[in-house]
Amino acid sequence: MSSPANARESAEPAVPGEDEAPIVHLVDVTSGQVLYSRNADRRFIPASMTKVMTVFLAFELIEEGKLSPAQVMTIREDTWREWAQKGSTMFLPADARVRVGDLIGGIANISANDGSIMLAEGYAGSVEAWVDAMNAKARELGLSNTHYGTPNGWPDEGRTFTSAADLVRLGQAMVERHPDKFARYVGRPEYTFNNITQPNRDPMIGRVAGADGIKTGFTNEAGFGFLGTANRNGQRLMFVIAGVDRNALRARLSRQLIEWGFSNFDRRRIFARGAVVGEARVQGGASRSIPLVADRNVYVNVPTNATGPISASIVYDGPVRAPISSGVEIAHLRISVPGMDPAIVPLVAGKDVDQAGFLGRIWNGVAGWFG
Repeated sequence: MSSPANARESAEPAVPGEDEAPIVHLVDVTSGQVLYSRNADRRFIPASMTKVMTVFLAFELIEEGKLSPAQVMTIREDTWREWAQKGSTMFLPADARVRVGDLIGGIANISANDGSIMLAEGYAGSVEAWVDAMNAKARELGLSNTHYGTPNGWPDEGRTFTSAADLVRLGQAMVERHPDKFARYVGRPEYTFNNITQPNRDPMIGRVAGADGIKTGFTNEAGFGFLGTANRNGQRLMFVIAGVDRNALRARLSRQLIEWGFSNFDRRRIFARGAVVGEARVQGGASRSIPLVADRNVYVNVPTNATGPISASIVYDGPVRAPISSGVEIAHLRISVPGMDPAIVPLVAGKDVDQAGFLGRIWNGVAGWFG
């Protein structure tokens, strides 16, 4: 949904934050549908929401075996001097020796600026090298409106920026690629390190059913922002609110927006996981077509007062060239709902298709002449 007008036409009551937050983006990440969006691609300063990428990068490195939660890092003396009690902090001591897992917990839950720098330097050798890795990961994820200048979002004259659409895409990658790590490290109501307990500033945890993260952000320049999510009965909504001028307003809008998302749409299952949705043409393969399969239960959200049919079409660059491995994403299902932007759902190959042998290539060529 690309404008507030569409949202007003398709659902009542009015969308929370329409007139109070300059940037709002709400997505059902389980269906790929945008439920409401305003200025989703506008670049803004994320402040401490920058740390989402620092945590995600740490998760990726752990998954790749390049970093271990049990690994112990030592803080540099210059780092301690610069970051001791500077903004949000873990209150790392001058001689801190800290497990990576504890650093990640401090970054994710109490927005530890000092912990972010310690992790960056401890793994990459320098903040600059860690930031380079953050930007490389952003490019890998297709975050076209994002650039990082710091690991923690400390003001850097605008070098660090992102967009709401990019932040949701990053949050979705964190949840889907690393569900166990997300559950372990993110979304704690409070966090204790070195016998100091601090509350998580997340405005939904403990107040909204299913809320489990992700990250708030604030500087005087950026205002108040939040990348938030909640999961109910297998449906995960994720949103960004940014540029809000008061903490209390951010909290109220966040809770209202997520409840609006869960209550103003009928959720319908279109295909079951494993269902064959269609087929794609194959070039140079032992088979001339390949079944396209849903790798998840496919749901669609329909505004409660919507009228008109739901339609779906398969989109891919074809024909697909053999060889093809089963389970590889090769197409998308585009689901159109009246009054909403289309939902885009990945489709995967339902079987292996090997390259055709010599005679098979001749037969495919002859068959191609006759359609």
